[in-house]
Amino acid sequence: MENLIFSKDGKIGRITLNRPLKYNAFDLKMVQEFEQLMNQLRYDAETTVVILDGGDAKGFCAGLDMETYGPEIFAMMPVKAYEAQARMSRLFLAMRQIPQPVICCVHGAAAGIGFSLAMTSDIRILSKDARFSAAYINIGLGGADMASSYFLPRLIGSGRANEFLLTGNWMDSKTSMELGFASRVVEKDEIIDTAMALAKTMTEKNPMGIRMTKEAINCNLDCAGLEAALQMEDRNQMMIAYTFRMK
Repeated sequence: MENLIFSKDGKIGRITLNRPLKYNAFDLKMVQEFEQLMNQLRYDAETTVVILDGGDAKGFCAGLDMETYGPEIFAMMPVKAYEAQARMSRLFLAMRQIPQPVICCVHGAAAGIGFSLAMTSDIRILSKDARFSAAYINIGLGGADMASSYFLPRLIGSGRANEFLLTGNWMDSKTSMELGFASRVVEKDEIIDTAMALAKTMTEKNPMGIRMTKEAINCNLDCAGLEAALQMEDRNQMMIAYTFRMK
């Protein structure tokens, strides 16, 4: 892979976005590599937790590469453009389908796809200079894109989510904490260490328990009600208990 770096530290995987000269903006190659890595992780029983970070770029991720891939998509015939759009958006479904919790480390700007990567992750660790924008609406598109209309209202409530999606205005790290979007705000040079500490705590747990907890949270975001949520929890707990007993 050229635009992503994947490394391992025991049971902890680390994905680093690696287009620093382009502010980690997504082009077709990056989409393909991210897709490939999500497919790999979905069946990786040796990796318990994943950390996602922006590496050496000035900011976490500037979104879609509007110098290359963006114009290419806009020039496509409608069917091909729709296919390209759908392919990118399904990256966020793939992030939720991998069994590993994703801890997202954000420094600087996270716009468009960068914002969606943070939204889709399970835990967000921010540097003090982190800021987010649903920039889709700022380039003439709708503000509801790349899973933003699904995740953001669930994370911070519809009222404030509507504001950010409709305006494209920036949400800074302080506001992110106040709204419950972020888990921690730390100094920039502490974000990876903070994420590693959380990841190590998770690796000390039953790996089946970690996997099933993420699965239950995903399913219960959309469940019909309390009974359905309890059924999912009961199923998972008994599966975990049985697996533990069989060891």
